[in-house]
Amino acid sequence: MTALLDMDELLDTLEQGVRNMLEIRGVDNPAIIGIRTGGVWLADLLGKRLGMTEPRGELDISFYRDDFSRIGLNPRVRPSSLPFETEGRDILLIDDVIMSGRTIRAAMNEIFDYGRPASIMLATLIDLGARELPVQPDVTGKALSLKADQRVKLKGPDPLHLELREASQP
Repeated sequence: MTALLDMDELLDTLEQGVRNMLEIRGVDNPAIIGIRTGGVWLADLLGKRLGMTEPRGELDISFYRDDFSRIGLNPRVRPSSLPFETEGRDILLIDDVIMSGRTIRAAMNEIFDYGRPASIMLATLIDLGARELPVQPDVTGKALSLKADQRVKLKGPDPLHLELREASQP
C-alpha cells in the first residue's frame, strides 16, 4: 500500500469547488451530510473550512444498498443521524470516493425518507469513473483512473490520507 496524492491540495480544490458551486447556485446555508465513514470525516473538515456551525448529518446507507441481500449487513452498521430538517433544504452530500454511483443512489433514497430537499449537491474527494448509474458529482477534488486490480481508500480521521492498494490487500 502506498500514499496517494497530496491531501491538503485535494481538500483545497474540493473546498474552492464547493464555495464556487454554492455561490453560483445562490445557496448560503446548506445542510451538510457525510456518508460514513470517509464522507463524514470530509463533511466535518469542509464544514469547518466553510465556517458552517450547524451540526453535520451522517448517513449509514447499509440498509439502502441495492446489493444488501447479496452481501449482507456490515457488522459495524450504526444508525444515521440527521440533526436538522431536510424538507425544503439545500443538501450538500459528501462522500470520499465515487465509482459506480450506487452508494450515492442509496444515500439519496435515505435522505428522501427524511423529507424532500430543495436540492442535493454532491461533492466527492475522488472520482474513479466507471459509473453504473447516471450519478455525477457537482464538485470533485480529483478524477483518477486506476488499474482493474487497484483500489483507493481514505484513511483517518487524523490525519486524513489516501492509500492506493492492490485488490488482494486488506
